[in-house]
Amino acid sequence: MPDTVDPQRLGTLLSRIRREVEHGPLPSAQVAVARDGRLVAFESYGDAHPGTRYVLQSVGRSIVAGVVWKLIGDGLLDVGEQVAEIVPEFGPNGKETVTVEQVLTHTAGLPFAPLGYPKMLDREQRLAAFGRWRLDYPPGSRFQFHLTSAAWLIAEIVERRTGLAFADYLRERIAGPLGLSSIELGVPEHRQAGGVAPMLATDRVEDGQEPDPWGPWYLSDPKVLAAGEPSHALVATAADVALYFQALVHSGLWKPGAVAEGTRIRLTGHPYGERIHGGGGRRRTSMGLFVTVAGPDAGSNLPSTGSSALFGSAGAAYQLGFMDPESGLSFACLSNGYPLAGYDHSPRGTAFLTDIANLAAGLVR
Repeated sequence: MPDTVDPQRLGTLLSRIRREVEHGPLPSAQVAVARDGRLVAFESYGDAHPGTRYVLQSVGRSIVAGVVWKLIGDGLLDVGEQVAEIVPEFGPNGKETVTVEQVLTHTAGLPFAPLGYPKMLDREQRLAAFGRWRLDYPPGSRFQFHLTSAAWLIAEIVERRTGLAFADYLRERIAGPLGLSSIELGVPEHRQAGGVAPMLATDRVEDGQEPDPWGPWYLSDPKVLAAGEPSHALVATAADVALYFQALVHSGLWKPGAVAEGTRIRLTGHPYGERIHGGGGRRRTSMGLFVTVAGPDAGSNLPSTGSSALFGSAGAAYQLGFMDPESGLSFACLSNGYPLAGYDHSPRGTAFLTDIANLAAGLVR
């Protein structure tokens, strides 16, 4: 393993992120770098402090993935199982052949299966929604990011196999024992104000423009955030996200074989669907079990300067979290800024994401 994090490179990375807050569109940002199980750097910029927590959006998928990997390592789950064998309510309308692995790799055929507020609050209504869901295409035939449906199924699978609701299992069996207290799903309304950075627009509404319905405006409602949609509503500090990645390798809470299985590439291709929902892209995306893996193309905004084993997820408009097993470095950059139209595909936004990803992955010399 290379020796150290280069201080000059680290300074360049931190300066790049700080500049987007002080002279760019971001209202605040928080960044953390960790290696060998400990923090190397942790900084907050703008209207934020070290205790500020951010809505993780898709960065939270790596945390959800870790929960699944723990169940796999503990012998409580096999990805070859059919979801309907675990959650019988899911089976109607031809969904009985959908496997756990297909859910984890976004190939289950249910990319936009609806489950919104307030139905998400009630488990019985969630289960009834699972039964009503219909396939958009045969399971396993298309790779398309499942924005919320996959995580709701994962949460129910975790509860069936552990007896604990997903949020409780995460808190009691993972975040709590690891001392990562900022990681939480379903933050009560009375604890959100002042503790969770509110989503703020980085641009103005133009004539006829409507905010992206899949954007954070949905999660900016305290009631929705408290409801705990597991694919996007997790909150945490950047420090705890970076340390969570370290814990996957160093804590002993996960069996190494389970992490290896979770990060093993299952498919590589261009995600189907609109770019605003993760589709297309110039580079192909490789999928492990609910995480993207750099693989041969480093797609989906992962850095190209790390190893092919690097894994994690980009989230919201300006967020990224990853772990590179070969360098031992983990990274998290979180922000509460978000353009009304969704992801920032402008030249400036693309340059920022590319810069921070590659600067971060290249920190170890």
